[in-house]
Parts: sequence; C-alpha cells; structure tokens
Amino acid sequence: MSEAKWYVVHTYSGYENKVKANIEKTIENRHLEDQILEVRVPLEDVVEVKNGVKKQVQKKMFPGYVLVHMIMNKDNWYVVRNTRGVTGFVGSNPQEPVPLSPAEMQPLGVGSEEKMVIDLEIGDQVVVIGGPWKDSEGEITAINQSKQTVTINVEMFGRATPVEIGFAEVRKVG
Repeated sequence: MSEAKWYVVHTYSGYENKVKANIEKTIENRHLEDQILEVRVPLEDVVEVKNGVKKQVQKKMFPGYVLVHMIMNKDNWYVVRNTRGVTGFVGSNPQEPVPLSPAEMQPLGVGSEEKMVIDLEIGDQVVVIGGPWKDSEGEITAINQSKQTVTINVEMFGRATPVEIGFAEVRKVG
C-alpha cells in the first residue's frame, strides 16, 4: 500500500468549502476513510480595519485551492477529480499530480507534527548557523510560531535589513 501524501486541488473560485464538504461526503458514502484521510482549506488570521474598527478574521490562504491528504491511485484520483466544483489537480500532468513536499507543507502547519519551542525573545541577539545567511548576526524583531521562523535585522550594504530565518538555523549569542 502506498503512503498518503498531500495534493493540491484547483476549484472554482469561492467553491473551496463546498468542494471540501462534497469530497468529505463522498469519502463517507464510499467508505474511503482509509484512502482519503483529510481535506483542508488553509485559513490564516488577518486583522481587518473597517470604519476605523480592527477586527480579527480568517481568510483563505489560497483562494481557489483545497489540500487533500490521500493515497494516490486511479480510484481516488477519479473520486476527487470528478467532485463537483473541482477543475483538476495542480501539477504539470493532470493524470499524475505531484504531491507537496514536507518543506512545502510546513509553513501551512501541516505535515510536521513536532513544533519547535524556542528560548528566544524579541530583542535577543542571535547568530545564523545555517543557510545563505550563515555566520550573520542580528537582533530578533519578530517571532512567528506558526511558521517556525524569526525575523532578524542583519547588516547589509550598511543598513539593517529584515531577514526571515527558521528556528533551527539560529542560535542565541552568549
């Protein structure tokens, strides 16, 4: 039996939640719970300002797209592909969709069961220990727990430039 992977399904704009509900209903009706494991419409929290009032709302991260965690085979492909509102799988060959990698899923908070907890705070001095900014030092200006990143200011061309670095690539100085 194959391993379940995440795939991106393109939908009609505004139909993401209907497609999710339709796929979930089909899973239930055809007893595919062990084949198509999860259907998601990724949301993000956004602060909107309307008439001078700030309001926290959830918006779709990728309008027109739904994520499906499934074991890819012809039957499952057919079920998802022929769901009302679905226009196809994302990938260069619609017959063989390309699964998302764990690195692509991590910013969505999916696929990486273990979240890193860090002992860093805004204002701490850190050194970058990996990636293109290796050996750069900077001050933390923001921490994004959901994306598992910190934003630091590094010296570039005589100016402080904000750079987003993963938790695993920084170490506290001192």
